[in-house]
Amino acid sequence: MILGNVEITNNLPESLGRFFSVQSYSKVAVLVDENTRQHCYPKVAAHLPGHSVIEIKSGEEEKTLRTCEHIWNELTKLECDRKALLVNLGGGVIGDMGGFCAATYKRGIKFLNLPTTLLAQVDASVGGKLGIDFHGLKNHIGVFQEPERVIVSSDFLATLPERELRSGFAEVLKHALIADASYWKTLTAKTFGEQPWNDHIQHSIEVKSGVVDKDPKENGLRKILNFGHTIGHAIETALLNSGNRLLHGEAIAIGMIAEAYLSTKKTGLSQGSYKEITQYLLATYRPEQIGEATIKKAESLILQDKKNEKATIKGSLLSAIGQSEYDVIITLGEVREALTEFNSVVNLSSAK
Repeated sequence: MILGNVEITNNLPESLGRFFSVQSYSKVAVLVDENTRQHCYPKVAAHLPGHSVIEIKSGEEEKTLRTCEHIWNELTKLECDRKALLVNLGGGVIGDMGGFCAATYKRGIKFLNLPTTLLAQVDASVGGKLGIDFHGLKNHIGVFQEPERVIVSSDFLATLPERELRSGFAEVLKHALIADASYWKTLTAKTFGEQPWNDHIQHSIEVKSGVVDKDPKENGLRKILNFGHTIGHAIETALLNSGNRLLHGEAIAIGMIAEAYLSTKKTGLSQGSYKEITQYLLATYRPEQIGEATIKKAESLILQDKKNEKATIKGSLLSAIGQSEYDVIITLGEVREALTEFNSVVNLSSAK
């Protein structure tokens, strides 16, 4: 199945063979980390043309200019010209950073994304957002540039620990919350362990592609995809170098609970819907309370959110399950109120 430049395949070798049979590149380099080199690269190596491998360390903390310099240096040493191709084999960090490096190397070379995590397959590899973190600010430096192709294969999901799958599931839930109430019912009728991942991958790509096609540069509608991210990204970054660091989806689950609460105050989400959202997310992610030091750090990070305009915080909230609004003004006081409420519901949930 092909949606735009995204191909969902049950036969990865065949899809790779078809892609390279109609494309010609002067050189091919494959970007991996130590995990995807061990678990994912063997699945594709024999189905790629002659190529070189560039390896980086895994983790959000590696998504920096320093790592980009290493990638650019390796591309230069390989004498890659503007007709070369970079294959990004990995999760969101590899896709974001590899795409950014490709888009800027010699003013731009082509790149192919092979997302290996559920998170990357349903979200990060769709829509052409590329970037790196800068001085502790998530995705602060970046560009919009679509890959030549994204080839999505659920075969890679077998290489993932459950925590990584659960992290990706948060974006699946988000897509239903912002755009498809009936699919939310389908998702929440099952526990995490019962979910049919192939169905969810297709649905999420359809939702995100539909939004991105209408607003590729995030001037309006595309902002709805940020539900849960204004607060969630800030919490994720605030805890990045702590002993309590969270995966992206774990932080976004917290953000969705907090922003669903704000939705009841600002955009008309019903108390019943808020309770429904909160109960499912708490049962699925079992988050811990957010400490005061983390809240303070998150508040300062939110002031740097990319959706802000003229020092005004603008978020994306729900008017109902399956319906969302963007450019909703939020104050730091309301962020603190939402996180205080989050701590309260976590406390009540753990007491049961």
